[in-house]
Amino acid sequence: MKLTKRGLIRAAALSISAVVVLLVRNCMLMSESKNQQIIIKNNYIYALEELSSAADNINNTLEKQLYASTAEQQAALANKLFTEASAAKVAISQLPIGELSLQNTYKFLSQVGNYAQSTAEKTEKDVEISDEEYNNLKSLCKYAENLSNEIWEIEESIASGEIDIMNISNNYNKDEDSPTITEGFTEFEEGFESYPTLIYDGPFSDHIMEKEPLMTKNAEEVTEMKALERASMILNISSNDLSEVIEREGTMPCYIFSDESGSVSCGVTKQGGYVSYFLKSRQPQNAIFEIKECVQKAEEFIDDAGYNNMKVTYYERTDNTVVVNFAYCIDKITCYTDLMKVTVAMDDGEILGFEANGYLVNHQKRNFPDQTLSILDCQEIISPYLECESRGKAIIPTDGANEICCYEFKCKAENGREVLVYINAETGDEEEILILLENENGTLTM
Repeated sequence: MKLTKRGLIRAAALSISAVVVLLVRNCMLMSESKNQQIIIKNNYIYALEELSSAADNINNTLEKQLYASTAEQQAALANKLFTEASAAKVAISQLPIGELSLQNTYKFLSQVGNYAQSTAEKTEKDVEISDEEYNNLKSLCKYAENLSNEIWEIEESIASGEIDIMNISNNYNKDEDSPTITEGFTEFEEGFESYPTLIYDGPFSDHIMEKEPLMTKNAEEVTEMKALERASMILNISSNDLSEVIEREGTMPCYIFSDESGSVSCGVTKQGGYVSYFLKSRQPQNAIFEIKECVQKAEEFIDDAGYNNMKVTYYERTDNTVVVNFAYCIDKITCYTDLMKVTVAMDDGEILGFEANGYLVNHQKRNFPDQTLSILDCQEIISPYLECESRGKAIIPTDGANEICCYEFKCKAENGREVLVYINAETGDEEEILILLENENGTLTM
């Protein structure tokens, strides 16, 4: 068929229009992609700034701890250390360094506040801090200073353009010879040769952290491929996306899987193939879901993951995420030793984090002792200034990595404060008192 002149012009015009549309569309997509990259980069920089601030505060607070002479001041400083160490761990989880195994770094951040609190409690009881304990605080202070310096150097390198924070997350122009954000963390992680062994009254003492996990103790070893399948299933992503893998040894040897961008990381135990944790670095920018809806999402995830008899104990909102804590509950006995933690995004209900180390370390078949005091007799031991609202059975951990069978009494003080009291079911000793802090952001214990 022969085209007329008008037809040729019309065809040419349509071709030009199509090209223009494609160019405009491509420009829009490029602009959208660029804007997304800017948002991600800004989130990473914000997380690094938060980590830098927390590291500085840990360093300064630990140094003050060395000079504090009263129990009141030491207790206040120890509480501040808890807050700053938690902030540091949250900030690290939001950086593109999922490929790294920061076991020593997380251990340091877990122990620093606990050890300071242990020494503060000794001072409160008019017990002098020994030279060894003082030297341990000095050593922790030195490690805090090193962490602060490493983060400061990373910030300076990013500000000067020496390090592109997006290199790790997107592999843009990745040069093996160029410095990366992971190097500073690697140097700090590898600098623990002289780290002190801390034996003290606290849940993160070395003798507890190094306890052999009961769930993996006699479990059959799984292959890397099988572990990858477990990670892929719980994350609900293709196993092809989890292209990076490292092996972590220790008391709970694991395969650590992550994607090329470092935006997701998942640990699976070599013995038994249990998912010990996973973490997604995405930061929700808004809150659409209510806290109660996020708690429900966490419960659904735990059920779908195949964990039965898990009970929500408390939860907390942090920025636009909700962290929900679970304890194993069987025969109306709450086992506060067998713990799990789930992090839920408030923008779309996505599960951003899961941690089951407490469950894997402690979970076992248990029986509440037959020969116990009556729950009514134990209730008489509670302070007359507390009104008992409910009661039940519980298993709680001791500082020596053991367990105690207790009666749990939820009480209310004269000022309206909610208080949990734990009475030893066999001896009648008052083992533990926890204060519930409830507000619009959730429920915590202290």
